[in-house]
Amino acid sequence: MSSNSFPDPSSVRFDGPWTHRDVHANGIRFHVVEADGTDRAEAPLVLLLHGFADFWWSWRHQLTAIAGHGYRTVAVDLRGYGDTDKPPRGYDGWTLAGDIAGLIRALGHTEATLVGHAEGGLVCWATAVLHPRLVRSIALVSSPHPAALKSAVLRDPAQRATWLPDFLRYQLPRYPENLLTRRGGAEVERLLHDRVGESWSRTAEFVETASRMRHAIRIPGAAHSALEYQRWAFRSQWRPDGKRFMATMRTPIDIPVLMLRGERDSYLLDATFQRGKSLSPHRTLVSIPRAGHYAHQENPSKVNEVLTTHWREQNGVNGSPPHDDLVSP
Repeated sequence: MSSNSFPDPSSVRFDGPWTHRDVHANGIRFHVVEADGTDRAEAPLVLLLHGFADFWWSWRHQLTAIAGHGYRTVAVDLRGYGDTDKPPRGYDGWTLAGDIAGLIRALGHTEATLVGHAEGGLVCWATAVLHPRLVRSIALVSSPHPAALKSAVLRDPAQRATWLPDFLRYQLPRYPENLLTRRGGAEVERLLHDRVGESWSRTAEFVETASRMRHAIRIPGAAHSALEYQRWAFRSQWRPDGKRFMATMRTPIDIPVLMLRGERDSYLLDATFQRGKSLSPHRTLVSIPRAGHYAHQENPSKVNEVLTTHWREQNGVNGSPPHDDLVSP
């Protein structure tokens, strides 16, 4: 492939102990990746949602590990990313939550546990608030409650200094798309390098991860779609739909919430995660050692242990996942 060509969306369908599928939900086609051997009637559903400028492969370590504990584990290319459709609209919080609600039903389930990283975590929060009957619990990696993040950016100079510059830069027209895709997607590698722990940034896995993220962001339409998430989050603050969305998001959620933060995350600060307790009263905060903003990739064994232990304790049944009634797709 020449440096001037753009990757085909199907090029992110990497081989592994999983199966690639196309699932139609909420009016578009989603590319999902399911751990092999987990499509069983008694297996409760876990959906894995990636963050900004990323794609399903971010969850490679969780796909098989969580499936090994009896869950039907599915990683998703979110709207606009990877090999999922890239429509011109629908990057608002309402529609993104509707995407996940539709996926749960399209996969034949009545409820799911959602796990999200960064922006994927914000989609988890929104789905839990807007579609509470479909969400059993949520787990967030580097993703504080959106109202808590907004409060921190407004009131905490340290958090504002780390988070706001890139966010504002991405609001410009056309320039950010070029920034993310030029030089083979080098900007994505910069973001990854700046936000992970120093030790992981020197590993061969970091090099492979950066290469695959650079590849995926250059799929036609992916960079624009990724930026539309952040543009809606900014511009909607002055529009009725955005004000209504944030007001709705301040509805407390009455389900278990597990919040994971890499202890070396210099992008989203610990004080930010301490905010918003009243919005998720059944929350548990866990610090992941030897990890920065991408804890699920930097220290996957610890993240997997925390996730499965939390669910086991939540269910109170010797490691068995809860029964999930299935419906016909």
